[in-house]
Amino acid sequence: MSTTKFHHTLPYTANQLWEYHSRPGIVARLTPGHSRMKVIKQANNLRDGLTVFKLPVPGLTWQGQHDPQAFVDGHQFRDVCKTPGLGALSGWTHTHIFSDATSAQPPSSAQTPNPFETGAGTATITDEITTNLPAALAKRALQPVFAYRQHQLQEDLKRGEEFAALAPQPLTVAVSGASGLVGTQVSAMLRQLGHKVIELSRHADRDTETTRRWDTDSPKPDLLRGVDALIHLAGHPIAGRFTDDHLAKVEESRVGPTQKLAQLVAQTDSVKTFVCASAVGFYGHTRPEEVDEQASVGDGQLAGVVKKWEEATTAAKQAGKRVVNVRCGLVIAGGSPLVDLLQLNVRAGGGKLGSGRQHFAWVTIDDVVDIYVRAALDDQLSGPVNAVAPDMVTNAQFTRHLAKVGGGAPLIPVPEIAPKLMLGEDGARELALADQNVVPNVLLQLGHRFRYPTVRSALRHELLRERLLG
Repeated sequence: MSTTKFHHTLPYTANQLWEYHSRPGIVARLTPGHSRMKVIKQANNLRDGLTVFKLPVPGLTWQGQHDPQAFVDGHQFRDVCKTPGLGALSGWTHTHIFSDATSAQPPSSAQTPNPFETGAGTATITDEITTNLPAALAKRALQPVFAYRQHQLQEDLKRGEEFAALAPQPLTVAVSGASGLVGTQVSAMLRQLGHKVIELSRHADRDTETTRRWDTDSPKPDLLRGVDALIHLAGHPIAGRFTDDHLAKVEESRVGPTQKLAQLVAQTDSVKTFVCASAVGFYGHTRPEEVDEQASVGDGQLAGVVKKWEEATTAAKQAGKRVVNVRCGLVIAGGSPLVDLLQLNVRAGGGKLGSGRQHFAWVTIDDVVDIYVRAALDDQLSGPVNAVAPDMVTNAQFTRHLAKVGGGAPLIPVPEIAPKLMLGEDGARELALADQNVVPNVLLQLGHRFRYPTVRSALRHELLRERLLG
């Protein structure tokens, strides 16, 4: 059995950091996607709550039980792995310690602090992990994960300061597609900011305080009662073989439901903002010149679908609601099918795709989350917004960066026939081989700060290649 410690000092008081860790969403925000662990349940309190993760092994969960005997309010809490068999095998115990730099005593928790106000003090978070692994092996295995957690916490707190200025009072935000890759993190971030999230679910049996049953064909007239903003992310995945059936599912799952939600937004007085997902596919598959939000719709089947999708929000716009269409690029997220596929190719010696000259419109999962949250909170945003990183690269350049950060040797160019076999002629042309030189002009003009503006910084974060901050 060994104990490993990681320290992280931040420009906040221990009280502020403690309060932040008490909020819903913290576990999802600090769990790297590259770990393949999915949060099923977050502990409802730090004293004796239970957090449950779904592990990548079918049927296996990680149950982290908080230990009340180790709890010191405002200063320390501990979680212990209680999964039968796995708990004894791992010996996992994780103690979280919060200490002000000016005092070794537990901070006073008499007042609820603002977790986004810097300058009030300096505090250190110490993560103390005990496992059955040898000390050297434990440190080597855990260091990438805790480096990720440190960077993630620091960036979330910075963003929290910025967003708190946009919406000083808590809002009620409805989110469709809340269980998806982006929706999970958008919901978690909103909760971390202190907003109430109501998930619109097609599979819910009944309404609860945090979930409402959503019939996409015939939504209830009061579905959005008391809601201030709606973030609509749900829809059939765009990626896939471009058969008539696939494209029909993409269009039917996005255009019709969006239109009905737009009508509800128009009819619901409380709703001021409608943020709707869209895609850079709007610009077509052959746009080697720079295009921003003012560019016209492009060529191709996907462009036609995306145009209809955005037009489906018209009822909300006509009712005077603020509508934002987030045209998203390819989302880089550790553990996602896209990143797994790209890494597999590079590690097997595969290089650029086709000519490699096609522009690769990418963005990290955390920057996408920031853009959606900002769109819900910031009255300056309206109309189409390109959710892509400012560091535009070609497919060949991205592939080289991926090999340098994640390992591999991109020696053999992948011929165009490969994606055509997987996606069909049209799918390969409009997805894998698409040339989309998209610029996030609206965000840049507003001075929006991207967490990971370069490919290298993005891949280092998502593939757990960052250094500890200390």
